[in-house]
This record gives sequence, C-alpha cells and structure tokens, in this order.
Amino acid sequence: MLFGLQLNELGQTMIAGAPLLAWVKAIGVWAALSVVFIVVQRVLASRIEALAARTRTNIDNVIANVLRQTRAYFLVGLAFYAAVAIVQLPRPVVQWGGRIAFVLLLLQLIRWGSGLITFYVERYRQQKLEEDPAAVTSMQALGFIGRLVLWTIVLLVALDNFGVDITALIASVGIAGVAIGLAVQNILGDLFASLSIVLDKPFVVGDFIIIDNYMGTVEHIGLKSTRIRSLTGEQLVFSNSDLLNSRIRNYKRMRERRIVFTVGVVYQTPKEKLEKIPQIIREIIEAQENVRFDRAHFKEFGPSSLNFEVVYWVLDPDYTLYMNIQQAINLALFERFAQEGIEFAYPTQTLFVYPMKPVEVASPQDTDARARA
Repeated sequence: MLFGLQLNELGQTMIAGAPLLAWVKAIGVWAALSVVFIVVQRVLASRIEALAARTRTNIDNVIANVLRQTRAYFLVGLAFYAAVAIVQLPRPVVQWGGRIAFVLLLLQLIRWGSGLITFYVERYRQQKLEEDPAAVTSMQALGFIGRLVLWTIVLLVALDNFGVDITALIASVGIAGVAIGLAVQNILGDLFASLSIVLDKPFVVGDFIIIDNYMGTVEHIGLKSTRIRSLTGEQLVFSNSDLLNSRIRNYKRMRERRIVFTVGVVYQTPKEKLEKIPQIIREIIEAQENVRFDRAHFKEFGPSSLNFEVVYWVLDPDYTLYMNIQQAINLALFERFAQEGIEFAYPTQTLFVYPMKPVEVASPQDTDARARA
C-alpha cells in the first residue's frame, strides 16, 4: 500500500510541465528508436556498399556515401524529437525538441554536402590525375569554396531558426565582403582565372604555348599562377589573370604546320631556267613523305636576287619532323640547282666604272691672252 502510494506520488511529480512517468516513457521510446535508427542505418549502408561494389553506376555510390556520412547524433536527435512527439509532452518541450533536431539536421546536411563534394572531387581526381594534375588542384579549391558556402548557408539558417535577425547580419557580412574583395581582388582574379582555365581549357599541362615574346611547355596550373618551362631551360611564372588577358598560341593543338620559305637565284639566270624552278621545287617537295605541296612562284626582284616563294604543309605538328623535311628539301634543291647550272644568290654589289674624257685646264697665260683679245 505504501509502495503504491509512493509510485502514485512519483507519477504525479511534474518536471517541465509533464509527469515523471511521461518522461520515463519518453526516455524509453527515445532509447528504443535510437537503437532502431542506428541499426537500420548500418544495415542499409552495408547492403548498399556491397551493391555499389558490383555495379558501375554512380547512383548507388552516392546513396552509399550519404549513408556512410549519416552520424549517430543525428539519428539520436531525430529519435528524441519523435519520442517527445509520440508521448505528447508539453508543447514547449516538443518545440525545443524540434529545434534541437533541426540543428542536428543542419549539421547532418553539412556532413552530407561535404561528403558529396569530397566524393565528386575524389572521383574527378582519379580520372584526371595523370592527364591534367593542375585541373585536380583547382577542382579541390572549388570543393573548398563549395564547403565554405555550405557552412555559411547552414549557419545563417540555424541563426534564423533560433529567432536571430539575420538581415542586419547579412548586410554587415555583405559590406565586409565588399571590403575584403577590394583588398584581395588580384588574388580573387587569379583564382577565378584558374577556374576558367580548368573549365574552358585553353591549354593543359604539357601544351607548348607562346605568350607575347615568351614560349615554353606548361608544367603546372595553380590557383594563382601558371608555370612554364622555356626552351632555354628556365621557368617562367605568369599570374593566371595576366595569362588569360594575353594572346596565347597553343602549338600542341596544331594539326598541320604551314611552311613558307624563299629561294633566291642570281640575276644572271636565263629566263628558261627561271621558268623551270617552280616545277623543280614542286617535284622535290612532293617526293617527301607527310607533305602537301601548295605553291611555288617567282615572287619578286630583290636587291641582289630573284626570289621564289614556296609554300607547303607538313601533315604532322611535330617540329623535329618539319625540320627533317626542310633539311631534305634544302639538300635536294642544292643538288638539282647544281645539275641545272642555277646559282643561288647571295648579297652582292656590282660597281660599273666608265672612262671619262680628260678635262683641259687653261694656264694663266692663256687666260690673259684671251682677256686681251
């Protein structure tokens, strides 16, 4: 009897506006739901991971990643909110339980968002690491910016949920952001230029490019600068914004190489031999491999030579191949011109001297005699 009265008194004990027995019941439901949620999450995660290992699609990989990133504190908080709602505790307790669950949900959203960003960055890294390592670096920076934006949004939503006026805060952050942006505009310009290079790909690591009077092979594309190894061996460093504002010539993407060169012969070459020269040049060029002949013309009368302009295409962008072909053409021209008796011109000048009649100089006596006469 006494024990029953004590239990009845305990049952009538009020805590935060709810009977003690209701709190005990809520705690029991909370514990049970927490165990159920955690067990279900782990079972589903293991099943989906096993399925993802057998398939090539990305959907099951994403679901498995989301389940792996689901934390126990979120499941426990969700179970607490469900428990206080099921037991029907007082409204303020349910509201505070909802707020706590909402904050935990926001934290879990951060985990899910960061996990998805990391998943796609890692997947991109595995695909592009060997062919374009600089793109991986910039993509990781983009992932960092994405996580920073995610944290900012979640923080603002959490403050708004707890009744904080975020309008003034956003305005203050905006003004501070403008000030910071003006202070680091060069750095931000280079950062966005780096992202532009990664996404638009005007060049990639390994391309041979020319910027103004500088040339070399791209070694690294960073967040702020791009490094180029010049032909003479030194490293050239360009800021990304300056690089995109320049005129870039990318020789790695050349499909064919157009070659123009000039051959000069002496002025004493007969007209018949001048007429044969274009055909001789054409035969020599067409005898080469990986070459397409374009034209050969008697172009101009030079200061000390009769000049022929020749144009042909090398059907491969390789520079060494072009030089080998040009060397073979030059040697063949030297041989054929020797056989035809055609002389190459070189800078010369001809000085013509004509004999002049002697000039008679009158003596002073003859001048006086002419004056008296």
